[in-house]
Amino acid sequence: MADASNQGGPPSTRTRLPLGDVRVLDLSRVLAGPVCCQVLGDLGADVVKVERPGAGDDTRHWGPPFLDDDSSGGDDPNGNGPSAYFLSCNRNKRGIAIDLEQDSARDVLDGLIRRADVLVENFLPAALAKFGLNPDRLHTLNPELVVVSISGFGRTGPLADAPGYDLMIQALAGLMSITGERDGVPMKVGVAISDVLTGLYAAISALSGLHGRGRGLGGAECDLALADCTLASLVNVVQSTLVTGQRPRRYGNAHPQIVPYEAFATADGHLVLAVGNDRQWQRFCRAAGRDDLAADERYATNPDRVRHRDVLIAELQREFAQRATEAWRQRLSDADVPHAPVVPIDEGIATPQTQAREMVQTVTDNAGRTFRVLASPIHWNGLPSLPVAAPPALGEHTDAVLREWLGFDADEIARLRDCGAIA
Repeated sequence: MADASNQGGPPSTRTRLPLGDVRVLDLSRVLAGPVCCQVLGDLGADVVKVERPGAGDDTRHWGPPFLDDDSSGGDDPNGNGPSAYFLSCNRNKRGIAIDLEQDSARDVLDGLIRRADVLVENFLPAALAKFGLNPDRLHTLNPELVVVSISGFGRTGPLADAPGYDLMIQALAGLMSITGERDGVPMKVGVAISDVLTGLYAAISALSGLHGRGRGLGGAECDLALADCTLASLVNVVQSTLVTGQRPRRYGNAHPQIVPYEAFATADGHLVLAVGNDRQWQRFCRAAGRDDLAADERYATNPDRVRHRDVLIAELQREFAQRATEAWRQRLSDADVPHAPVVPIDEGIATPQTQAREMVQTVTDNAGRTFRVLASPIHWNGLPSLPVAAPPALGEHTDAVLREWLGFDADEIARLRDCGAIA
């Protein structure tokens, strides 16, 4: 594994983190792969993101919003910094720019592969062959390399060669069919959830491969499909179909098997009620001043409430509309009934709980721009927090990585830059 003293970030901090001696080569673009590698970087790995000179990851230009920086020109031809999209999934990485269309650049890439512990890629099969990244060749270069391949539909099956974007996958995996109002149109989730879920599964796969190396099982090869990961995320809904053979329906903000478990309009907003068991139901009824509902046999147990959902929910909707959100919060808190107000994101990131967890941190990039980014949700008790590093500028660390990983000197780096192989 890598010499932690050569990695980005304070060595004394990195070496105390779980992946402080791991090198990750990030050949992925857009979201799923970058999320995977960001998690590994959060855990201390030296993650090197490889991008095309002059353009970089497509998401650098997916805006607005951009991080404005008219003085330097930034990553966008209109004079902006990188997009908020790019910033969201590339913290704690170093960035290099290599033109893989050139033979000399591919020689550099081969050298990086030999020194890496994990490689993450999301190329289509044709590009894998073109750049010499097929699994057999990768393991010839580095027999211990953990390879994590991410694609829309996986490397097998009739759709193996097809590109897959998050919206397509949400549609094909069935997620859109169960999302949206009961009588409305199918809806996607508000973020690219298929990509995010796949990125997390990919990070788990990489960690499993690293663990296997310690048991003599080097050279693990992981095949992650957005379609598979999205289908797996449907858990109880899919299992209900497997058990009953029936097609699930949309429930809006409600739950198919728990009642009441949904959002209600109050006199001045919206509040989520999450009654998970019959004891909580009884406490809710007392808090609402509705002993009649508590005594009603139609609602005595959760299966009863599910069977009589429509009548009960209509009654609760009338009840919630009579009081303001804060009044309901006080009553439900006093009764220890799970609930939450529906808040916009700008309020959510400003709550005392979010601040206490240090989920938003301020960083400064190489252009001197100071801005806020999300931090890792992983907190290690007894270990120092790795300072969040700003997402890299395009090619920001090319020279440093070639020196540290490959031992290149200034003349070798200059030669590669002069011929356009690196930037």
